[in-house]
Amino acid sequence: LTSAAHQYNHSKIKPNFRGTQDSRVHWKQRSIPSPHFTARRVLCAHPPMLRHAVARLQASAPFLLTRDASTRTALARERGRLNKILVANRGEIACRVMRTAKKLGVRTVAVYSDPDANSMHVEMADEAYNIGPAASAESYLRGDRITDLAIATGAEGIHPGYGFLSENADFADLCAQKDVIFIGPPGSAIREMGSKSGSKILMTEANVPVVRGYHGEDQRPEKLQAEAQKIGYPVLIKAVKGGGGKGMRIVKNDGAFQEMLESSRREALKSFGDDRVLVEKYIERPRHVEVQVFADMHGNAVYLYERDCSVQRRHQKIIEEAPAPGLSKELRRQLGETAVRAAKAVGYVGAGTVEFIFDTETDDFYFMEMNTRLQVEHPVTEMITHTDLVEWQLRIAAGLPLPLKQEDIPLDGHSFEARVYAENPEGGFLPGSGPLKFMRTPTPSDVLRVETGVRQGDVVSVHYDPMIAKLVVWGPDRDQALARLLAGLREYNIAGLNTNIDFLSTLGNHPEFRAANVSTKFIEEHRSSLLKTDHTMPRHIVAQAVVALLQQEKRPTSCSDATAPWNTSSGWRSNDSLTRTVAISHRDETRDVTVSYLGGNKYTVQWKDVAPFTIEGSLSGENLRVQIDGKRLSSTVAFVDGEIHLFAEDGHFTVAAAKPSFLHSNTSSASQDALIAPMTGRVEKVNVKVGDVVKKDQALVVMEAMKMELVLRAPRDGKVERVNFAAGSLVNETALIVQLEAPAK
Repeated sequence: LTSAAHQYNHSKIKPNFRGTQDSRVHWKQRSIPSPHFTARRVLCAHPPMLRHAVARLQASAPFLLTRDASTRTALARERGRLNKILVANRGEIACRVMRTAKKLGVRTVAVYSDPDANSMHVEMADEAYNIGPAASAESYLRGDRITDLAIATGAEGIHPGYGFLSENADFADLCAQKDVIFIGPPGSAIREMGSKSGSKILMTEANVPVVRGYHGEDQRPEKLQAEAQKIGYPVLIKAVKGGGGKGMRIVKNDGAFQEMLESSRREALKSFGDDRVLVEKYIERPRHVEVQVFADMHGNAVYLYERDCSVQRRHQKIIEEAPAPGLSKELRRQLGETAVRAAKAVGYVGAGTVEFIFDTETDDFYFMEMNTRLQVEHPVTEMITHTDLVEWQLRIAAGLPLPLKQEDIPLDGHSFEARVYAENPEGGFLPGSGPLKFMRTPTPSDVLRVETGVRQGDVVSVHYDPMIAKLVVWGPDRDQALARLLAGLREYNIAGLNTNIDFLSTLGNHPEFRAANVSTKFIEEHRSSLLKTDHTMPRHIVAQAVVALLQQEKRPTSCSDATAPWNTSSGWRSNDSLTRTVAISHRDETRDVTVSYLGGNKYTVQWKDVAPFTIEGSLSGENLRVQIDGKRLSSTVAFVDGEIHLFAEDGHFTVAAAKPSFLHSNTSSASQDALIAPMTGRVEKVNVKVGDVVKKDQALVVMEAMKMELVLRAPRDGKVERVNFAAGSLVNETALIVQLEAPAK
């Protein structure tokens, strides 16, 4: 109205009006905030201006004339376009949705919890609102608050992203009841596909192959164990409403069934609010192959080919690729058509992924589940089909038909996605948290994407998923795509917390992965070659670390006299020679390196068992250049908390000045007498009390962090001397939870 009034004013009349900050425009008993000026007096005093303003609004933004959600929704579908959406998520996926919305000219509303107040998705949005404390149940899972906020802000639709409310049928129904467009499938489809047991029955009726198992309503522990015995071990316990590996347990024998069942149910209840499970035969060496499908409101459905997501840890994907390697055109077509048949069986609308277990021995495939949302790994599909799947979602939610027919969807080249997590691969892939004190990422291009929701200085929170980013690449074939992935990982440098970047690089370089000989057991089968056991610093890494340290020391001091000896770059020191010893350490290894300055940036270095050799190097910003034995080496260097973080071709090395021996503590005996928290998290269950006699490997404590459950077991036989935390307590990493009595001497 303001814009229209100004336009009319400049062309027709010159009214005199005064600005105010709290004025409102009133029209037909409707009320809309206007921060610019008191328009009612002007518009009502000049009917031609009013008619002109209303006509412009009716043509361009009629939803502004009403705060009624049903009218906004109807108008959005009538014009086939959403003007404003609320993104009910956080982190990477919220930023991803907002980028496409911005490209399309769609305004966005962000929601955030207390710890996310300064996050990247809040900064990217046009508007942002706090919806509660850190706990998801009090913020990102509050569907009532989120729908009310959508209505209050004039958002026609809600994009749920993935996780949180994205597969919550009740939330989809609530949106429909409040006349807010849920950018996803109808609640009925989510409900039918969200039940792993119910969906298997539906798929059988739709002639979609399924794995044999028990999907019944009788959830008594003895009934479930009896069914497992009938199926035959190994079996897989899965949460009925599960996803992302939550509530999933492999049971290899009858004796472990009840403990695994209890653990599965606890995790399922926390993650999905439902502790029902199903039991299926576990296929020993499967591939995880999934098909991207899309359906509109006009009865059309297509598949955008498949992705291979076989490489997983803790039943969660870490590297995905599209298309799945080694599939014939006929098998690819069968998979796609079966996935479309599955989607149509439940009246599906929007983006969905039909997941299959692919038997590597027989090439048979079986329906596993349907994820009724946009998947984390959707970018690899976008790369090979040259599409924007979020744009497709917004089009379909606005009532438009699919933009392409099946025969028009291209399949071009190959794409990989690597998920960068804050976690410790050598420590069982336990999730981590903390600040990103240093972060350098690859440069995005048409063939490389960095999908992230964090920046340097942001904190990976203990309250949410520990994923930092997704590195996505494309190549004309699998080999070139993999080469680009590995190059991108070398350029992805993070300091401040543990990450899986080096592990991803090792995995991508593994000869079996290069040959596409993958299964969901890939990491388990190749653990010894994927996880480092030798952490000895190579000769060239020691040399680079020494140069980085010396070059850092040479950087300008506070002395303003350029000719003063304090600013010399020769290595001169008052009352000292040009030779010194630099003690550096990496993990448990310490090297006393003798350095002789040769002038300029040249040095001779040597240490125990290594003959003297000459090196030359310079440090410009974060870029280190070193020449050793005539070979030039380049690496990135970050100085964080008194440590040198060296990002080289070999990976990430953290080097520090050696600590005196009296600061080192031997924790081996302590670990035999105590349960130490391996991560920051919450104590969910304590199974013992003071005085209890326990056996080695007995489950004593259950911890939970970032939606992952971890069972802490007794390190030896013994008697409980002290229990320091109760269920519900928050504990920091390395906290002593249970102390055993010292063994009798």
